[in-house]
Amino acid sequence: MIDRYSREEMSSKWTYQAKYQAWLDVEKAVVKAWARLGKIPQEDADKIVKNANFDIKRIDEIEAVTRHDLIAFTTSVSETLGDESRWFHYGMTSSDTIDTAVALQMKDSLELIIKDVKMLMESIKKRAEEHKMTLMVGRSHGIHGEPITFGLVLAVWYDEMARHLENLEQTMVVISVGQVSGAMGNFAHAPLELEEYTCEELGLKSAPASNQVIQRDRYARLATTLALMASTIEKFAVQVRHWQRTEVYECEEYFAKGQKGSSAMPHKRNPILTENITGLARMVRAYAIPAMENVALWHERDISHSSTERFWLPDAFITTDFMLHRMNSVIANLTVYPENMMRNLNLTGGLVFSQRVLLELPIKGVSREDAYRIVQRNAMKVWEEIQQGKATTNENGESLYLNHLLADEELRNSLSEEQIRECFNYDYYTKNVDAIFNRVFT
Repeated sequence: MIDRYSREEMSSKWTYQAKYQAWLDVEKAVVKAWARLGKIPQEDADKIVKNANFDIKRIDEIEAVTRHDLIAFTTSVSETLGDESRWFHYGMTSSDTIDTAVALQMKDSLELIIKDVKMLMESIKKRAEEHKMTLMVGRSHGIHGEPITFGLVLAVWYDEMARHLENLEQTMVVISVGQVSGAMGNFAHAPLELEEYTCEELGLKSAPASNQVIQRDRYARLATTLALMASTIEKFAVQVRHWQRTEVYECEEYFAKGQKGSSAMPHKRNPILTENITGLARMVRAYAIPAMENVALWHERDISHSSTERFWLPDAFITTDFMLHRMNSVIANLTVYPENMMRNLNLTGGLVFSQRVLLELPIKGVSREDAYRIVQRNAMKVWEEIQQGKATTNENGESLYLNHLLADEELRNSLSEEQIRECFNYDYYTKNVDAIFNRVFT
């Protein structure tokens, strides 16, 4: 079925409402920490925690005058409080609020991405088990190589996604840090315990050292982690697009009843979902560049990073989230054609067994150079006959390559007919599939 994924869950984490709520959560946590340290009256802290609120329209009105979003926010919140408002944002600088709040947003968003990855891995695993022994041809340089199974292809995908999952989980630790260290990060106006208590309240770790901002290598780690995973998702998409080519037609995206492929050509069934994924992967990779360039800020900070992060953070998360859901839908609903896989496997008249023959000859005392010469010259005959349009099998259903090898007197001096025929056994190429699956999925 065509995916109908809603992006609302991820998008909701990057709205103005979500941003200001995260700011408020940080500010309240700081108030609680101050009260815990005995700096402000518990009664005032309780009032702030209970009553502090914000109004987005009012923030916009104030910012139009102040030209400072955090001040507009704190002013709006203060209007919802009484005298206790004097403790709101006490001893803090803007980035203490903003960067710690963004850590909350990134953490929540990355939890969704990790959930998505596990979902995709489960779909890949299910299809891999389904097609563990479905024979197909392996390709290198786009040219037929040797028999493999479709399940093995998917096992490689699963293993790669497992590495991304581990990377994402490590990245979660890197980005889940906050700071309440003051204007220059020297804790001149607040003790280290204030930051520790605040981060504990928010489910974050304290940055061991900060200046005026959380260091942007942490953000760059996130951006590059998402970009690398996007490249893998694109790899899957490109493979599906190849399989769906008319000349190949081994798999295709699910084509729904009533779906249209072309306004001009009614017969078309296009890989639109995976083409879309390829385009989205380019965007996610692009976000890694500004994230890495944000690492180099002037001295204790500037705000050159701020404008880019308003773009790339929500966009990278929302786009990656969408990509993962779309790729999951593609794999879960992928239409697989084992008969066409077998047809393509036999397309070169048995040439896919050439290495098996090559490896048997040295066992019989033939040098590798002579073995390669014997095997290749017969293979080249098959290529020429295929180019001439000759059938790849004879009237007995035997492959062209097998026929040429059986007729080669030099080869027959080393290998019997039975030994040559045994080289064309598909079971030889699938004998380790179970063992590989145990390594990947156990």
